[in-house]
Amino acid sequence: FAAELIDRFGPLPQQVTYLLKIMSIKRLCRIAHVEKVDAGPKGAVFTIRHKDVTEPETILRALTTQPNWRLRPDQTIFVKANMDKAQWRLAGVVSALKALAGNG
Repeated sequence: FAAELIDRFGPLPQQVTYLLKIMSIKRLCRIAHVEKVDAGPKGAVFTIRHKDVTEPETILRALTTQPNWRLRPDQTIFVKANMDKAQWRLAGVVSALKALAGNG
């Protein structure tokens, strides 16, 4: 889709690039059974849709292999990372979602 936009309208503004990345994050959320993502400068918190998880070992594998991940008492996953800049935040969220989906 992005290639078609570029062919038709030329280089994309940064806002459109971010919008396309957000759409890919939404797609990854569906695959990883993530209901909510809260990202800030110190990391991201992922809320899992527990009723939809059919393979919990994928989530457990991500939790145990990632050194800066922890399961919080409210059953959300906190990923500690330096996400001061918007592009770091987007990249960090995409990377974590891929790991939660079993693709990372």
